[in-house]
Amino acid sequence: VDFCSELEGDSFFIMVATAATSAFFPVASPPPDSGAKTSSKLGGPPANVDARGIKSKSAATGGLQVKANAQAPSKVNGTKVGVMEGLKSEDDSPSLHQRTFINQLPDWSMLLAAVTTIFLAAEKQWMMLDWKPRRPDMLVDPFGFGKIVEDGFVFRQNFSIRSYEIGADRTASIETLMNHLQETALNHVKSAGLLGDGFGSTPEMCKKNLIWVVTKMQVLVDRYPTWGDVVQVDTWVAASGKNGMRRDWLVRDCRTGDILTRASSVWVMMNKETRRLSKIPNEVRGEIGTFFVDSPPVVDEDSRKLPKLDESTADYIRNGLTPRWSDLDVNQHVNNVKYIGWILESAPLPILESHELCGMTLEYRRECGRDSVLQSLTTVSGGGVGSLVDPGYVECQHLLRLEGGAEIVKGRTEWRPKYANCVGTLGYFQQKAVNC
Repeated sequence: VDFCSELEGDSFFIMVATAATSAFFPVASPPPDSGAKTSSKLGGPPANVDARGIKSKSAATGGLQVKANAQAPSKVNGTKVGVMEGLKSEDDSPSLHQRTFINQLPDWSMLLAAVTTIFLAAEKQWMMLDWKPRRPDMLVDPFGFGKIVEDGFVFRQNFSIRSYEIGADRTASIETLMNHLQETALNHVKSAGLLGDGFGSTPEMCKKNLIWVVTKMQVLVDRYPTWGDVVQVDTWVAASGKNGMRRDWLVRDCRTGDILTRASSVWVMMNKETRRLSKIPNEVRGEIGTFFVDSPPVVDEDSRKLPKLDESTADYIRNGLTPRWSDLDVNQHVNNVKYIGWILESAPLPILESHELCGMTLEYRRECGRDSVLQSLTTVSGGGVGSLVDPGYVECQHLLRLEGGAEIVKGRTEWRPKYANCVGTLGYFQQKAVNC
């Protein structure tokens, strides 16, 4: 029914638009001899040739035409008009409907009526659409703009899971979730009015040529969203030691309010030119300090030491990983989300097929440039996939390093059997009502 209504509305608009056009641009009446001219062009006999091929006399008399005045009016505008006999030139005979500039103007009343009808019909169509119930995903901000909530301390943004963001399991990939976290972090800075020229840098940071770099990231995934789901991401910041900043995220299902992902990270400052770590200047602390929240991390810190990993202890090794130009961010180093994909390059395929990533701890050691050649190493708890007795949870140790030996990222991942339910402990902001 909706489709038919739209077709009828479209047809009505076309009819009204046609009427408006004809009112604004009147079509001149064709001259009496237009049919003769057309016939001549199409190969028929000329207008002054009869059926026997005999030309009329007017063809040889300089364009004179014979006018029949048998029923001509006796008066025109109160003036007597006589009937002339014989031949009369067309230029000499007055026209009863002489074309002037005034009578060639469009009929404005018809145009106004047509435009009014169009607007009324459009209003009716909108009213017909407004009464229809909306799905939750239709109520989401289509442009993805977020908002500040919780008295100005929490930034909230909704995301719709797109078809190109899901993997072979029809669920969002871990890279998709990490990109959502990064996007909300940057938009939080922007909404607070602190976004400078850099990638999340404040104006004072830009003056001092400082940028943010992540040193540690912890992620717990309770459930992965699927194609078409709408997720709500909340993020906030807190102090971390003397020269660090902690940023936490909480991801919920916008429809049910269920917690999907929790993440916590630690960030420090680095000089963009010297590539060395820097203390937080007082000017920068004054910019960001008012947004710090006094709350525990949304993820309990994993303080376990990551074991040493090299070629002799690794179960799986992937060599020759190189960054692409598209892997670089505006700070001219590889984006931290890209490291996750490289780490999983050496993960064994049987685990990827039967398990899903539910926990991840990453420690970033140094940055990676566009000319770097990397090596990914992985070891599985219990001595490898083939020797695993427990088909449940699996833990892997990872190392991403330069082929020369310098460590880039060390990490630990936890895997659960696919489609298993994993619900974590709620934290400070998790009890808040979902308002998508």
